[in-house]
Parts: sequence; C-alpha cells; structure tokens
Amino acid sequence: MPGTSGATEDGAAGTGGGSGAGGAGSLRRTLSFRDLIVYGLLFIAPMAPVGIFGTLQAKSDGAITAVYIVATIAMGFTAYSYAQMVRVAPRAGSVYTYARVGLGEGPGFLAGWLAMLDYLLIPAVAYLFSGTAMHALVPSVHQWVWTALAVVVTTLLNLWGVRTAAVVGFAVLAMELAVLAVFVVVAAAAVIAGGAQRGWADPLMGEGGFSMTAVLSAVSVAVLSYLGFDAIAAFAEEARGAADSGKGRGLRGADRVARAVLTCLAVAGVLFAVQTYLAALLAPMSAAELAARPGAQGDAFYATVDASVGGWLRDLVAVSKAIGAAFAALAGQAAAGRLLFAMARDRRLPGAMSKVDAESGVPRRALLGASVVTLVAAVWAARRDDGLDQLSSIVNVGALSAFALLHASVIGWFWVRKGAGARSLPRHVVVPLLGLTVVIAVIVEAAPTARVVGAVWLAVGMLVLVVQHWGGRRAGAPEA
Repeated sequence: MPGTSGATEDGAAGTGGGSGAGGAGSLRRTLSFRDLIVYGLLFIAPMAPVGIFGTLQAKSDGAITAVYIVATIAMGFTAYSYAQMVRVAPRAGSVYTYARVGLGEGPGFLAGWLAMLDYLLIPAVAYLFSGTAMHALVPSVHQWVWTALAVVVTTLLNLWGVRTAAVVGFAVLAMELAVLAVFVVVAAAAVIAGGAQRGWADPLMGEGGFSMTAVLSAVSVAVLSYLGFDAIAAFAEEARGAADSGKGRGLRGADRVARAVLTCLAVAGVLFAVQTYLAALLAPMSAAELAARPGAQGDAFYATVDASVGGWLRDLVAVSKAIGAAFAALAGQAAAGRLLFAMARDRRLPGAMSKVDAESGVPRRALLGASVVTLVAAVWAARRDDGLDQLSSIVNVGALSAFALLHASVIGWFWVRKGAGARSLPRHVVVPLLGLTVVIAVIVEAAPTARVVGAVWLAVGMLVLVVQHWGGRRAGAPEA
C-alpha cells in the first residue's frame, strides 16, 4: 500500500495526504480478484436492464441489443481510463484520488464532491427498489419499513468487514446469476418451441429498419445500467497483490483492480446483450406500441416473461431483483465509505472519518456517515410518490461529471504533468477524449432537473473549496 508520501506502485509521486499507518489511514489488503468482480457486478446488478427494457425498446425502435453493445463499447473508454489511473494512484478514493494526481488538489476535491452524488444516493435508489419489491410481496408492511430494514442489514455486513461482505455478496450474486440462467434457458426454450414474436435480427437492426439516431438516443439511457463498475477502483488499497508481500512476481494489487474493472464491464455487457435479445424476441408488444403507451414501458420485461413463460418466472425475477437491489446498495455503500475515508484522510472532510477500525479493518465512521445519508434519502423517497424520480434525476449527473474529470486526469497526468510511465497518444489522449465525448453527450441528454441539481451541487462544492483554501492560507498550510 502507498505510504504517507503518496507514492504510487509505479513510483509516481502522488499528491500527498496519507495519514500514518495504523488506525488512521491503513486498510487491509484482503480482497482477491474474484472479490473485486463480485463488488462490481453486485453494484451493477446482472439483470439491470429489466427496469428500463421497455423504455429502451421504444427509444431504439426495437434495436435494444444493439443499444447495449454500443453502450458497452462507449463505457469501455471510461473503464480503460480507470485502468490507467488505478495503476498510477492505487489508493482508496477512486476518481477523487485520480483527479488529485492528474489535475491537482482543487479539481481532485471537486471530482470527489461530484462523485458523492453518485456514491451516496445511488445506494438509496437501490434500497428503494428493494423496499418497493418487498412491499409488493408483503403489502401489510409499509415500503419505507422494508427500505430502512435493507439499509440496516447491509450496513451491519459492511461494518463486519470487507471480506465478510464480499463472501455474503458472492452468495447473493450467485443467486442472481442463477435466476438469470433460468430465464435464459426457459426463454430460449420458449423461442424454439413457440417461435419468436419478432424477427431474429430485430433486436440488432430494429423493427422498422436500423436507425443510428434512435440507437444513440437509447444509449444515453442504457449507459446508466453500468454505473457501479467503477466502484471496484474504490477498493484499490484492499486488493491483494505481489507488491504487498515484496515477492516481486505475480499481479500487483493495482493490476488486479485494473483487470477487474475491465472484466466486470465486459461480463456485464455480455449478460445485458443476451437477456435483452431473448426478451426482445418474446416481447408481446412492438417497439411502436411501447412508444405509444409510455405507461406500459416500466413493466414491459415482466409482461414479456408472464406472457411467454408464466407468472412463476416473473415472480422469481421480481424476488431476485428485490434481494439483488439491497446488495447492490451494499457494494455502493462500501464504495461511498471509502470515498469519504480518502477525502477525510486528506483533510478534505472531518478527520474522524479517516479512522480504520482495528478489529474489522474497515473505515467504520466513514461507513456510518455514508449509511446515515443513504438511510435518510432512501426513507424520504420511500414516503413520497415521486421519490424514485426525484432521486434518479440527480444521481447520474454526479457520476458522469466525475467520469469527465477522470478522463481529463489521464491526459493531465501523462501529457500535461508528464508523470511516470510511458506516454501513448492512443491510450492517454485518444481514448480519454472519446470517453469524454460520450460522457458529455449523456449529460446533455439528462433531464433538466438533473442538470440543475448537478450545477447547484458543483457550485456548493466550489464554495467549500474556496473556504478550505482561505482557511488553509490563514493556517499557513499549502494552498489547494
């Protein structure tokens, strides 16, 4: 693990800020490559397209599988930038740390500030999904009670330790993958036995002919299914690797994280493409009908399963989504705790959150801080009819804005600051610029409310940065 000097495993000088070893700043390297993949896939959720299947069908004129193929390639640029920067700065904090290294203290703080919208509120959305599903199964218990219970259970698992959470998360992920496998097998059998409702090429080419404009419009929504794979980078200080033992052979922790980020995205892309292809073939409603009936889009996947297979599989998918959503939030909450921990360790947030529990090896206070914010947001949303829309409209802009600073950090480190490592025009300029273009395009397509909230949150972050800057000058500290 990097020491207090902030040096990276590649020998690149970091921007300082680590506290001493021991209780205030040291995380245990206990996560394997499999554990990292588990956290990433848990946060994404193997059946993430279920909730937006109808919307994407309508927007893409039926070419939903093509949408996910393009979206996987588009998000690959961001995943590749993460892989570049995690090797430069293999520390907790993810994009906050990378922006500090590549762009400087001020942009680094703003990157972390923007990422908070994602890391603190996306788990709240997931908890809300879980509470909604459980309320549908047990309507006598109010939705907000199920939501709060999910927060409490997963928070306790996170406080128990990162390995414990990873083991339980693996069991839940295995369950989700098993349900997805059942769907794939049964849906394929239904297609073979009863024939497809659509043309075999329609999920790739569209029902009325291929339209790149329609596909790209849907991609701006589909990329949101992938938010969460980046959480893997938050565990960079807890990944096992040869660098920790000094043996000098095998994968370093940073390399494990980089490969896990890329692998997680690729696996998710394949899973999304397969399930949407089969569901599109069996869909009883055409893309044009879904476009004409927006109210039917939200339940389109469940309606497809019910009509083509039966209610038993629909209920099985619903239960899987309920449990999976809670554990997606577990991974998100864990990543949020690491972000708060890293910013506190660098004295950008209250120092109390930089402490690591001696017994569990996790940043207990940072996790509790994240869980309190998430609990308040989730319960508030669960008690409102428009709660889900309100939360969903703001979380994505924070993540995408942080992605933009990530791509800028790659260019900043390798070409502006000329940091350690061989420079490559394709890897360190072309790929980040392509990723930045995708991110900006998605932000432009975001709802007006989301853009306004993102702008206000950024303005507040800039105000906090100015206050910290002047406070540091009065105290004689180095300027941000």
